[in-house]
Amino acid sequence: MNAGVYQLSEEHDAVREAVRALSEKEIAPYAADCDENERYPSEARDALIRSGFNAPHIGERYDGQGADAITTCIVIEEVARVCASSSLIPAVNKLGSMPIILSGSEELKKQVLPSLASGQTSISYALSEREAGSDTAAMKTRARQDGDTWVLNGTKCWITNAGESSWYTVMAVTNPDAAKPSQGISAFVVHADDPGFSVGPKERKHGIKGSPTREIYFENCVIPGDRIIGDPGTGLKTALRTLDHTRPTIGAQAVGIAQGSLDATITYVKERKQFGKAIADFQGVQFMLAEMAMKIEAARHMVYVAAAKAERGDADTGFVAAAAKCFASDVAMAVTTDAVQLFGGAGYTRDFPVERMMRDAKITQIYEGTNQIQRQVMARSLLKG
Repeated sequence: MNAGVYQLSEEHDAVREAVRALSEKEIAPYAADCDENERYPSEARDALIRSGFNAPHIGERYDGQGADAITTCIVIEEVARVCASSSLIPAVNKLGSMPIILSGSEELKKQVLPSLASGQTSISYALSEREAGSDTAAMKTRARQDGDTWVLNGTKCWITNAGESSWYTVMAVTNPDAAKPSQGISAFVVHADDPGFSVGPKERKHGIKGSPTREIYFENCVIPGDRIIGDPGTGLKTALRTLDHTRPTIGAQAVGIAQGSLDATITYVKERKQFGKAIADFQGVQFMLAEMAMKIEAARHMVYVAAAKAERGDADTGFVAAAAKCFASDVAMAVTTDAVQLFGGAGYTRDFPVERMMRDAKITQIYEGTNQIQRQVMARSLLKG
């Protein structure tokens, strides 16, 4: 049988080795402090930029690494293994820039992508509003054309890395009278220096505390006319296509968090002694470890398959991307919860990383579409036949 059937390339393995070494040395030492003090992981950002892993998906044509979708998932997974907040640097750079890559003009790509690749800038993604979360078409933010500019008004919420990013991909209603609300939404690129743009205070979050989440405000925010992404009215279509490419990255983040918690648990159970022997010797503990590892392995394969399908543009990408994100994030929550259990009382303290990983895992079941929405996406795909 051909040994090349369904295996990662040597290049993929080399990237994993490089990112793991970088993460252990330059990201892991600061992970607890970033969580404890709710501060942006600047050490991770600098290390990722130096090594070219801050936005690896950007093509060589725009001075990027040109990494494929699986490579990008491996980068995110390996960073998340030590610090989920830091893994949002490459993940959100992909989320924010994917609409431009998919639907933007060549001029817009040249304006934004090279600075992301170099690490000079980063980009966030602004779709959600307080009253338009899962129901994205209900958004209220408006954009109107004024000569050769666009003027935006409204508020976006849950914006990951807002305040750190220079660029923001923003969805806004351009035609409130469209036959379907979803057909009246357009996508734009806003810069932090654009007049009328401002950023709100940090949300006080349960997890991923090193990654700031804020509202962003548009008060007669004026942007140049060429900063629209694609044609007017195509914004939501672009946003949904984007999620097919980025849901696997959230799956990768979830796999990384789960793997990190399992690794920490294996070390702990070998050292922790009760009843005169290491708790790793108890069959009940061994069964839990086996279950955790089995779920992680299944999730990892689903994520890589989803990434490969998105790269190829397969017809079933929407289903598999939703399935991978949903399954991997449910696995991350289950595995990190078991990790805390196996650490016993120690697992419930901030002296060990597993309680942070359990808190960080929760968001993977919520953002980029709740797991209930993922199940709806999957069901619709199945029923369409």
